[in-house]
Amino acid sequence: MTSRKYQYITLGLTGLIVLASCKVNQVYKRPDLKAGGLYRDSSARDTSSAAVLPWRSLFSDTTLQGLIQEGISNNLNLQTAILKISEADASLRASKAAYLPSLDATIQATKAKSSQAALNFPAGTGINLNTITYQASLSASWEVNIWGQLSSLKRQALANYLESDAAKRAVQTQLIADIANDYYNLLSLDEQLRVTEETVKNRIKDVETMKVLKEGAIVNGAAVVQSEANRYSAEVSIPDLKQSIRETENALCILLARTPGPIKRNKLADQVPSGQLNAGLSTQLLRNRPDVQESEFAFRSAFENTNVAHSYFYPTLTITASGGLSSLQLKNLFDNSIFYNLVGGLTQPIFNKGQNKARYHIAQAQQKEAFNTFQQTILTAGQEVSNALYSYENAVSKQKLRAKQIQALEKSVSYTNELLRYSSSTNYTDVLTSEQSLLAAQLSGVNDRLQELQAIVNLYKALGGGWQQ
Repeated sequence: MTSRKYQYITLGLTGLIVLASCKVNQVYKRPDLKAGGLYRDSSARDTSSAAVLPWRSLFSDTTLQGLIQEGISNNLNLQTAILKISEADASLRASKAAYLPSLDATIQATKAKSSQAALNFPAGTGINLNTITYQASLSASWEVNIWGQLSSLKRQALANYLESDAAKRAVQTQLIADIANDYYNLLSLDEQLRVTEETVKNRIKDVETMKVLKEGAIVNGAAVVQSEANRYSAEVSIPDLKQSIRETENALCILLARTPGPIKRNKLADQVPSGQLNAGLSTQLLRNRPDVQESEFAFRSAFENTNVAHSYFYPTLTITASGGLSSLQLKNLFDNSIFYNLVGGLTQPIFNKGQNKARYHIAQAQQKEAFNTFQQTILTAGQEVSNALYSYENAVSKQKLRAKQIQALEKSVSYTNELLRYSSSTNYTDVLTSEQSLLAAQLSGVNDRLQELQAIVNLYKALGGGWQQ
């Protein structure tokens, strides 16, 4: 057969291999997802999103900014997420190195004794049965990437690396939201404690007033006892508020990687809500939400793993080579002692107890699972944005109504106290009811304010804010 025919055969085989490899490996394309219209009752057309704001721009409280920075620097969960990026980076570098041949160097001395009876030489031939062989050699092995298995493994490692990076950003986003929410919760507890303690002081004065009115025969002893009970009903909630404050401080310390202790903070009244609360388009969640990106990279990794599993059905081409120096005497190791061999071989799996089929079916199922998780993450993101938007709107609306309610109740308490002094048509039960309603409304007003601030935080987190600089 002529050399030209060999060339034609080689080119033909190469073309068939390339064509077959194209069919073995599928190219990843982002699946068709319904990412539009995820925000319920929202007709937003503005593409600007609060997610692109740096967290320092969203939170104006410098004390809170310091706590967030401390958390980013020290939080242990975030440190663990960064270490996982390093692990994924090492795996990615290893997958790139898989294209290169392996190379090993060996230096050895082998002492051997042969059996004269086994050699079947005539007696007296004088053959040395004790030998020492010295050898220095290099050996290399290279698996040719015919079916794209190594390429799929590299793309899978890249997807895993990007997934770990997105996971780290998701941890940071959640961390910022947790610190801010705990901080605002701490401020609201401080305010509730202040309101309750102020109420207790006023009710202590009420008890003294009732005693004076009893002496003047304006009220009876029951009013005095009721006023005392009214005082204690407010005072008994103070220990619970102080416990909640301590527990919230300790929770914040965990986020900051501190030992339990007090947290420096400002007041609830000093907080200025951000006015930059654009939600943007729901399709932007694919770009802004780290957990959505993380789930997509997980799906891409599963997709490439399916390609890898499919490639096991096809033959592998491995080229091995070795060579070096070998001699029975060390002084002659470099004199005419060169040896080498070169081997190329195809290995086609025929029967492996169904392992290839099982591997492929498992990979396909895992790919579908990852896709379902990807879809679920997007839907959950839309739900969280919708909830946060509605919570913010409700909080703003409630605060306006709550202010009117508190104003009316303050007048009610004042009027009933005055009527109790000068009119027999009013009894202390009316005063008691008004005072209890006022305290409940004041505490609810604090919660309304907390709801507004936390809704801003939750919306920022739901949009994917907190990781962009």
